[in-house]
Amino acid sequence: MTPSGLLIFSSLLTRTLCVIAPQIPDFKIGDRKVINTPFWHEVFTEVYEEQEEEATTTSEPLPFFEDDASTNNVTAQMGSRVHLHCRVHDLGEKTISWVKRRGEDLHLLSFGRHTYSADSRYSLAFEHPNDWRLLIQYVSERDEGYYECQISTHPPLVRRVHLTVVVPKVEIIDERGRPLHDKFYKEGSIIELRCIVSEVPQPARQVSWKHGGRLLNYDTKRGGVSVKTEATSNGALSRLYIANAVRNDSGNYTCSLADVAASAVSVHVLRGENPLAMQRGGASVLHPTLVLLSCYVS
Repeated sequence: MTPSGLLIFSSLLTRTLCVIAPQIPDFKIGDRKVINTPFWHEVFTEVYEEQEEEATTTSEPLPFFEDDASTNNVTAQMGSRVHLHCRVHDLGEKTISWVKRRGEDLHLLSFGRHTYSADSRYSLAFEHPNDWRLLIQYVSERDEGYYECQISTHPPLVRRVHLTVVVPKVEIIDERGRPLHDKFYKEGSIIELRCIVSEVPQPARQVSWKHGGRLLNYDTKRGGVSVKTEATSNGALSRLYIANAVRNDSGNYTCSLADVAASAVSVHVLRGENPLAMQRGGASVLHPTLVLLSCYVS
């Protein structure tokens, strides 16, 4: 075929395809439809739109926090252990991290299920199915502040929790409610020490009494020693009784709430001396037949 004949044949073939193309059955549905643009453009457009729709329908749902605002403030007693909760739905391939905020600085505590804090009191205690709890043991005053549970989205999703640490107070007082540090008594009197524990949001631990380094709660060696403790609205009231005081009962007496808080008073048992003449500063004297020391822990 001559070049001019080949050119005429190509022109006729192109016109024929442009007439036939609009009537080609749809390759998926099987219906016949009118196509205003060339059929190859329509095919690629349909394939692209279907792929885009599939990508939209198969995308992962965004994770979200389950805990409500009522759990954003947590109170713990000093020396206790506390969990900061972070329940996350639809986490997918994202990662949870806990950080401690100090001013503008953030200190990483955990990432995923691994703990990165140099303080061994911190650890990640995951609870099935979706609670990424941060555990703090032996809570101290320096633990108070803001903590953030973060999800590794872009930008990160953040849940902030504030921890308040309650510190029990201990104070030894006399029968009038005044603080004291020294007290003088006559030999043969009855010593009563009173210790009041307060500012304790959780049930009080055991209140212990010591004379120097000797624990008195279960003392049977001396005899005449007894301890009575009862619960109060925000702590406990504990009394120590020592009958027939002697010179060896002199010394420091300490009332303590576990190893969290304590208070001490110095007791002086005198033989023949006048206790009134021995008073110094805040020291005070009780009736010669009764010694009363009071310890308030709040």
